[in-house]
Formats: sequence, C-alpha cells, structure tokens
Amino acid sequence: MTTRTPVGRVREIVRYPVKSMAGIAAESAVLGWYGLEGDRRFGFRRVGDASGMPWLTASRVPELILYHPEGRNAAGEPLPTHVRTPSGARVELQSDALRAEIAKRYGSDVELMKLRHGIFDEAAISVISLATIAGIAREAGLDLDRRRFRANIFLDAEDTKPFHEDAWVGGMLVFGESERGPAVSVTMRDERCVMINLDPETAERDARPMKTVVRLNENMAGVYATVVRTGTIRVGDRVNLVSQRPE
Repeated sequence: MTTRTPVGRVREIVRYPVKSMAGIAAESAVLGWYGLEGDRRFGFRRVGDASGMPWLTASRVPELILYHPEGRNAAGEPLPTHVRTPSGARVELQSDALRAEIAKRYGSDVELMKLRHGIFDEAAISVISLATIAGIAREAGLDLDRRRFRANIFLDAEDTKPFHEDAWVGGMLVFGESERGPAVSVTMRDERCVMINLDPETAERDARPMKTVVRLNENMAGVYATVVRTGTIRVGDRVNLVSQRPE
C-alpha cells in the first residue's frame, strides 16, 4: 500500500557551485538528474593526491567557506564567474590568482576541476529539517547558523522532533502540489563531518555541534537523496513523503 504523508514545506534552497565554498540561496532551482543545476560543479583538487577523494575541503582549509562564488555565466547551468575572497577582492573563478591563493592556504599545489555531473560525497541531494537544527542548537547550547549544515533543501517540517528525517529513508519526497512533481528517493542518513563545527562567518572551530550530533543521533543529521523525477523546486513548495508499506 502506498502512503502519502505531508512532511512540511521548502524553507530554503541552496546550491554550492564550488565544493566547500559558501552557498548561494535561491527562490527556485531546477532539479536535474545530477542534483540541483549548478551545484558542486567545481572543486579544487589536491595535485598529486591519488586517493579516491582528492578534493580540497574546508576540513583541511576552513577558510574555504569564507570564499563566496559570484556572477553567472551567460548560458547553460547557473555557474559563477568570480569569487569574493575573505579579503574582499573579486577574482575570476578560473584564474591563476585564485588557484595560487588557495594553494598558499593549503600549503601545496591545487588545481580547479569542473565535473559536469557534480562533485558529491554520497548523493546529489541533501535535505534537513529546521527542527533538527534547532534541536541540535538547544542541546549544544549554541545559536547555530543553518549554513553550517550545507544542505541543498531546508524544510519547515510538520514534525518538530529532531532527527525525524531518519524515518524518511526508503521513501520518496515529492515537491509541489502535483503527485508528479519533482521527486527524490531518500537513500541514507547524512553522516556529519567537522564542517558543522565551522562558523560560516569566521571559519572558527567549535567542537560542540558535532559532539552533540554524535551523542544524540550517532553523528547523523538530515538525509541524502537521489533524483527520481526532475523539475523545478521553489521556496514554499509543499513536500510529501511517499512510501510503500505492507498491506
């Protein structure tokens, strides 16, 4: 038997054009087969790193989150043309100047890569409820900026209990009023890394957020999903969970 349960509405949509740099919020975004168009299409690769994950991230260089992609290319996906650096300078994304600055912060050579299908850790879409963030903040005794969680879709949820997203795994989230609206299949819980310990305004570290998530929910907060139906997602869209249950 198929069940359709309202779970909330879209509060914010964010794409991260350059892996580990600041995100860009939007009122709407196209959900394609490789996630939100323009999401994580660029990343700096650590030259000489032969591992399966050679990407330079803020876990190694926290200041990366202080770089803000800007501008928009003339055609195709909504990709940035420039980056605003922590010093306030505006430099071209694909310039030697930006590459050299990032390499200096890292302490070794890097190169900017562009992948048409995106550079994702686990899945192309991440979703988290604001109730979960609020619960973590209460337990940690902190006022947590939701940007720490770097989700693509933030939800105002019907359920106010933290970590209720865990129950969505195995189901499908459908966006909008139509039963045939854009949809993602929830594949797994989102295991958190030190990124949530970084203040998005200063890049300063505080271990309490991650310690709290470890203590409360096995270091899981939010969920990952894969795209099963494309379309446009908008802030304010209703979100329904569709699941199969034994009759």
